[in-house]
Amino acid sequence: MTLRTLGLAVVGVSGLVWAPACKNEAPVPPAAPAAPEVAKAPGAPAAPAPAPVTSRGTIRGVVTFKGEPPAPAELAPSADPACEGMSLKDPALLVKDGKLRNVLVRVRGPVPGAIPAVDTPAVVDQQKCSYQPRVQGAVAGQPLQIKNSDGTMHNVRGMLGSKALFNVAQPPSAPPVTKPLPADIELLQLKCDVHPWMRAYVAVSPHPYFGVTSDDGAFTLEGVPAGTYSLEAWHETLGTQTAEVTVQEGTPAEVSFAFAAAGKG
Repeated sequence: MTLRTLGLAVVGVSGLVWAPACKNEAPVPPAAPAAPEVAKAPGAPAAPAPAPVTSRGTIRGVVTFKGEPPAPAELAPSADPACEGMSLKDPALLVKDGKLRNVLVRVRGPVPGAIPAVDTPAVVDQQKCSYQPRVQGAVAGQPLQIKNSDGTMHNVRGMLGSKALFNVAQPPSAPPVTKPLPADIELLQLKCDVHPWMRAYVAVSPHPYFGVTSDDGAFTLEGVPAGTYSLEAWHETLGTQTAEVTVQEGTPAEVSFAFAAAGKG
């Protein structure tokens, strides 16, 4: 009985001695340090965040027409009373004192730090059987609102080349029609099936850095982030010209374009 008790005691002591030994042979690995502490060398600075665009400038210039402009085509008077007072000259090519109107000038392609599109729509109105304005710019994703201020039926067809993007009828006093401007288009043409001489153009860009020349041929693009860009001047009958421009804060960049009838396209 004594030997049995002694044996159990020896076994119990052996177990107590063996258990710590097992724990020493297979220790629990320590927790891995945080990734940044391992990756960062002693004294190395943290990776800087992208710097916000703080330097912006202005692009301005004048678009001229070289030579004698061709006489505008005559438009037949409309029998529609609502069209009374409409221009009887085709307004596609408007030149005054050598300055070219309705030229859309814009920075080509994306612009880092560009201001995003706004919810305020670009507006086209129908007045005296013509679109007002004839040429304008818009930001991709910005809605386009089409109004009918005439006392007659208009049918607005939005064209991407030869493809119709939409086709809507607008009777007199109808509420405005609002359409989205998809991001994958660059130029939308508006036509009226009822009054076939009516035309308007909306140039769509991924940013708001564009402008349209008035009677004096002048344009100004404000708040353009500093950098070097390709500037495009587009006219509906004379085609497109481009120029490189570098924008700096404090000094407006001056760019001029000159079109001629020989460059028609």
